[in-house]
Amino acid sequence: MNRISRPTIAAAVIVTLSVTAALSHAVLDRREASPNASYRGVVQITHGCDGEPTNRVSVTIPEGVIGAKPMPKPGWTLATQKGPYARAYPSYHGDVSEGVKTITWSGGSLPDDQVDEFTFLARVSDAFAPGATIHFPVEQDCASKTTRWSEIPAAGQDAHALKFPAPAVMIVAAQGKASSKAPVAASSTVKAGDLTIDTPWMRATPGGATVAGGYVRIGNEGRQADRLLSASIPIAASGSIHSMTMEGGVMKMAAVDGGLVIRPGETVELKPGSYHLMFEGLKTAPKVGEPISGSLTFERAGTVAVTFGVAPIGARAPNAPAAPEPAAGSHQH
Repeated sequence: MNRISRPTIAAAVIVTLSVTAALSHAVLDRREASPNASYRGVVQITHGCDGEPTNRVSVTIPEGVIGAKPMPKPGWTLATQKGPYARAYPSYHGDVSEGVKTITWSGGSLPDDQVDEFTFLARVSDAFAPGATIHFPVEQDCASKTTRWSEIPAAGQDAHALKFPAPAVMIVAAQGKASSKAPVAASSTVKAGDLTIDTPWMRATPGGATVAGGYVRIGNEGRQADRLLSASIPIAASGSIHSMTMEGGVMKMAAVDGGLVIRPGETVELKPGSYHLMFEGLKTAPKVGEPISGSLTFERAGTVAVTFGVAPIGARAPNAPAAPEPAAGSHQH
């Protein structure tokens, strides 16, 4: 006869309770989304109210999620409430400053022992960077009771400790398919107001290196200048902008005080041997073909989430062959 240890039984009980608790909540089927990308929200209602059927479901669209459009459900009445956003957000057809803030399905009847889904489409704006969490509060009405799934955990608090947690979505960097043999750079172009941010990339580093160079092309289609102030990736302690010039046959590098100006109608390319991003205090080495989420901070456009592709050591361009590998610990710019 096989014996099961008490720790194993305890662990199984904990898992069972966790699953049971999860099934008792209003939840979102899709738990991840990316900045500047469409999101299909599917609110799942998995139970009624102490045996009573659900007859109304209302979801609040949080600030920074724009262009929300609900999907109608047969047998339910659909209503939306619109309002102004806290600021204008860039969209496909120019900046948008208002939109749907609440979506409500009512008049139906979802029995307590059945489940159903309530769907909407929206776009996650540039207000969120990878690592952020967005909460979508949901109200669930039955004949004699309203349940508000609206509790948001405090910093460091476990959401499972909440009695009525709001459905949550984690923001992650958009991932492209990577080849283990070829350098891969971020292929998507990011729009941030009047700016177009194209092909952020960096180089893999040799063992022991504490700094890495980053590169990107930025165009300004507006009528006002903007200024690139800094850059950030999770694996580096800091990120700044540097210039590289030749003086008397000697190459000199210096920090760009006050940031790098991107004038109206111009495109500025940060590339090897010229302006570049300097990531210092590396905690781990960037690896070829493994994109790194990060951000660029501008004076006007604010902080913009981007994904850096990683090319081989010494590469001169995102998809170019690598140059001869430098000695361990040397700087690449």
